[in-house]
Parts: sequence; C-alpha cells; structure tokens
Amino acid sequence: MELSERKKQILRAVVENYIQTAEPVGSKAIVAAAGLKVSSATIRNEMAELENLGYLEQPHTSAGRIPSPKGYRLYVNELMEEHRLTMQEAQKINDALNLKMREMDQVMTEAGKIISQLTQYPTFSLTTGSRKATITRYDLLMVEESAFIAVLMTDGQQVRNKLFRLPTPLSNPQLQLLSTLLNTSFTGLTLEELGPALERVASHAGEEAYGLIQLVVSFAMEVLEGLEANVVHTAGLPTLLAHPEYQSLERAEPIMNFLTEMEEGAKFPVLQNDKVKILIGPENVADELKDSSVIMASYDIGGGMQGVIGVVGPTRMNYADLAARLSYFADGLSRMFGKPENEIPPPGAMEPEDDKEE
Repeated sequence: MELSERKKQILRAVVENYIQTAEPVGSKAIVAAAGLKVSSATIRNEMAELENLGYLEQPHTSAGRIPSPKGYRLYVNELMEEHRLTMQEAQKINDALNLKMREMDQVMTEAGKIISQLTQYPTFSLTTGSRKATITRYDLLMVEESAFIAVLMTDGQQVRNKLFRLPTPLSNPQLQLLSTLLNTSFTGLTLEELGPALERVASHAGEEAYGLIQLVVSFAMEVLEGLEANVVHTAGLPTLLAHPEYQSLERAEPIMNFLTEMEEGAKFPVLQNDKVKILIGPENVADELKDSSVIMASYDIGGGMQGVIGVVGPTRMNYADLAARLSYFADGLSRMFGKPENEIPPPGAMEPEDDKEE
C-alpha cells in the first residue's frame, strides 16, 4: 500500500524526533515538527493507521509511538534527505586519514578508533582478499655478521619485513646469492605454490643454503596467509553504554560479546555492489543484532583486497549523517591506498557542504 504524502511526513517526523530524543513521540510533537496544518486528533488517527500498517509501534508504557524496523526501512529508502558534511567534518576526517599509517593492521586499527570517535558508536573494520596474493620481490639487508633483514613486497604493493638472527656468521656474497635465488625461484607464486617450490629446491641445495631459504620462504608463506585471511578489528565498544537503549547491561552485553568475537574470526556480511549498506533490526542475520542497526561502507585497498568499515547502534541512529561520514571516510581510505605517500585530496575535492554547523 502506497502511503499518502501526509503519512510520509508524519513518519519522517516520528523517526527524526525519536532519533534526537530516544523518547516515544506524541501527536503534539508531530504537529510542531512536521508543520502540518491539521489538528492533533487528525495526527493521532494517522499515527494509528501507520501503526496498523506496521510502520510505527506503541510501547506499553506510553501513548507516544516509535518507528518499527519497517518504518525505518521506508525512511532510509524514500524519506531520508542526503546529509552533506560540513567543512569542519571533512577536515577532521582528512586530518585523521593523513596520519602516517603504514602497515595494514595499523591502518585498520586506527581507522576503527577514528570512526568510533566521530560517531560515538562501536565500530568494526573488515579486510578481505578477493584473489591469491604473491611475492614479487625479496630484498635481504645485512645487519651484522649473524643477522639480516628480509624485506618482501607483494603484488598488491604491501611491504613486510622481518629480522633473522643466525647461529653462524653469514657473508655479504652469501646473502646476495640467497637473494638472487629467492627472486629467481620464489616470486609470482601463490601460498599453495610456495610449498612445492621449496621441496624442489631441497632436492639439490646444500643443507646450510636450504636452511636459509626455508627461513625466508616460511616468512613469505606467513605473509601471504595473513593477506588472504579476513581480518577484523573492532573499536569503541564502551560507547554503546552511553546510549539509552543499552544502559542495561542485559541489552548491551550480547552486542559487545558479538563484536568481540568478530575479532576472533566471526563472520559478518560483506558488501557486494553497494557502496553503503544499512541493515535495520531483523534484517541483520546475527540474532544479537536483531534489535540494532548496522551501517557499512566499502573501500578498495588495492591488490585485489576490499575493506568494509561500519558502526553498530540502536535502530534510531541518524542514518543520513552516519552514512555520509562512513562513505566519506571510505572514499578517503580508497584514495589513501591508491596514492603514493598516503596523499589525501583536500576537503574541497569531495565537495562538502558550505562552512556551517549542522
């Protein structure tokens, strides 16, 4: 059933009032908020019809109404106005993105913390590989007679290094020979291909040489295994307790446990073609999130890897504001991973709203 324009105006006013107050909304508040030239009695009748249609709910202890998941979904799909960031908001995000974050784990940890601070909601970030990674180059740097650093570069331009200490001295010529062998026989190979390649070398390499090769190739296998695995970081779990819906530990604990378990490998829905995705209440697969909402934005890490960053909170979240912040932040991450030296475009390049407070 298609709602009348008046019903849509009333539903929008209920959602936006409830987002601000976390209190059930009555007809008098709607008259003031929606600017409708009708009586409170007419508003009450319309709200009763919206409740019968499943767009509003009435808590037992109040005469006011609150949006249902169905009401939030209609609001997000049709009634929500696009939120444009202020210059201050855009600059704050760009300042955060311009931090010197070099390693992937550090990037994701810092990104989660920043988003949680900006939104005041718990945040999760997920990276996932869409193809098999390979090592494109090995550089071996002598530190001292019995120690060297192996620097590995992947086909996705990720760089990893590790210090190796040896029980016996190693000469520079030996190290250069090892580097040549590694770059000749162990580049362009996937994780599954490195093991058999190592076995082939074992059949004709000397024991000492094979021991050195095995050290570096084993490190390469660890690097590729880490790049191919889904990596989840969470941040800002205590912020959940600041919201009225979760001041009861009974309500907050299942969600906090769920987010904690995500770091230990729990699965989370990954975006396909959507740049921003909003899951409201029962739309979430996880039982722990059935009374909450999740907003996610995707970004491109490069090298066949994708990332998702999102927030979890009550169904009365400010969807327009949060979707805009997450989308802008995700665009910044895509640019950061795609440009040298973490170069982020100035705020004006993203065309935020004129310099004014919301």
